[in-house]
Amino acid sequence: MVYRCNRCVKWAIIYFLVILFICYIVFNLDLRNSLLFLSLGNAPASYSKDWHNYTQMMLDRARRGVGEHGNPVKLPSSVAEKAEFDRLYKTNGYSGWTSDKISLYRAIKDLRHEDCKRKSYLRLLPSTSVILPFHNEHLSVLLRTVYTIVYRTPPELLLEVILVNDASTKPELNDILERHVQRKFPNLVRVIRAGSDGRREGLIRARLRGAAKASGQVLMFMDAHSEVGYNWLPPLLEPIKLHYRTVTCPFIDVIDCDTFAFRAQDEGARGSFDWKFHYKRLPLLNKTGAEPFESPVMAGGYFAISKRWFDELGRYDDQLMIWGAEQYELSFKLWQCHGRMIDIPCSRIAHIYRCKYAPFEDPGIGNFLERNYKRVAETWMDEYKEYLYLRLPRLRNVDPGDLTKQREVRQRLKCNGFDWFMKNVMFDQPKHYPLVEPPDVMSGRIKNKRTGRCIDVQNAGLQTELTTSQCKDYLKRQEFVLSWRSEIFQRFGENCLDSMNHGPGETVHLFACHGGGGNQNWTYSLNTTMHLQMTASNLCLDTDNTGRLFLNTCQLVDSQKWFWS
Repeated sequence: MVYRCNRCVKWAIIYFLVILFICYIVFNLDLRNSLLFLSLGNAPASYSKDWHNYTQMMLDRARRGVGEHGNPVKLPSSVAEKAEFDRLYKTNGYSGWTSDKISLYRAIKDLRHEDCKRKSYLRLLPSTSVILPFHNEHLSVLLRTVYTIVYRTPPELLLEVILVNDASTKPELNDILERHVQRKFPNLVRVIRAGSDGRREGLIRARLRGAAKASGQVLMFMDAHSEVGYNWLPPLLEPIKLHYRTVTCPFIDVIDCDTFAFRAQDEGARGSFDWKFHYKRLPLLNKTGAEPFESPVMAGGYFAISKRWFDELGRYDDQLMIWGAEQYELSFKLWQCHGRMIDIPCSRIAHIYRCKYAPFEDPGIGNFLERNYKRVAETWMDEYKEYLYLRLPRLRNVDPGDLTKQREVRQRLKCNGFDWFMKNVMFDQPKHYPLVEPPDVMSGRIKNKRTGRCIDVQNAGLQTELTTSQCKDYLKRQEFVLSWRSEIFQRFGENCLDSMNHGPGETVHLFACHGGGGNQNWTYSLNTTMHLQMTASNLCLDTDNTGRLFLNTCQLVDSQKWFWS
């Protein structure tokens, strides 16, 4: 009898340990492994659904008009229209004039991979609150963002759209906007106010206000100058349904800031950063097509996260100010604290990248960005923060404020260290962005032999043509660096010399440095021709009497000879 009891106890213990092990696998195993079976497309047919709104897509195909199907809008020709175009451009950093010519809802190009158009997703998906902070956004751009969300999202998934007005001063963004959305989308779209005494709170705290008011199981954060693609939401929700600690990010396409034409940005890359905290991208590890892939760092503008996970993570650090570094803070802690982030190729949202002008005034609170960097580095980066301080030594003397609350989050969730993140998530980062970089090739002003003038940014924004002007020692905007990775970038900026096309006569612009070579890869022949040559096209940098910079067939002429001071 005693033997039988001992045997029963033995088997009971074994069963208990097996059950305990299964629970561990389900709840604690690294998500990269535990979700292998629960991958997109593995759900039985009876549990899945084709979420496409084919009626809406058919109606869109029949639409005709200015800007429909993502086609470019013809730019103004009359003097009066050009004046209005310029006025609205300076106000917004993109063409408000063009936006006003387009319907508040328009048909777009379907830029998805063909496999995406045949995919089904789980039938039961979580309810979603879309949160759109804005400050002095152009009204028609903001409304078009709302219209596309409402008309391209399954109503059973879209619980609400929350517009967070962060102290906008444009009169149309107050009562007129609120009356419009109440009349057009009652009980679905609402406006809440952020900012006190007319002072702007900034993107981070405006998002936190929206999240606090949201009732959806999933929070979808977006910029207010966007147009969502077809069937954009279900692909973002399914991985979160399968495991609540998964964060999903859509592919971001481009709406041209002048013509509002649609184009794909690319077919995917993994988010990262350099050691000055500029957002960068790493190459894909495998070809993905329509399949999701892990990404170490989000770009920050667009992502979906379960409200439960957002709350467990302590939301954003509420002491981060205005904007900047919030994408690093959230990316680091969700990975280090046993979560996961994936990019979803079948979800596409188009975004207007502001160019030529920075329309928003200085908030007048000092260097908030450096303080944000310091808070993130001191909380999450451990010994790796020293590589950030090596590039940005002034951060050592920045007061980050009280970090107690953020460190308690890290302790409560038993988060991994940053060394774990570097070795398990962003393991190829040092290959592309070394912890200690090789020395620069050249630096200083770039002076043309023929004209005696220097390349000058002249406060140009992204995609603005560069020019030359009289060389002046005190002008920081004339200082450039030819880096070890063959990029020519602003010494006091993060943008590189680039060209949108390869042919002779193509102008040279500033674009965000991406580290991927291509049109940003240059060679300099110091001891021979003194040419600056774009590797991708084998064309040389040239200039004329107007100061314009352009690509040209390489010749031994003085207009193509450049001195580095």
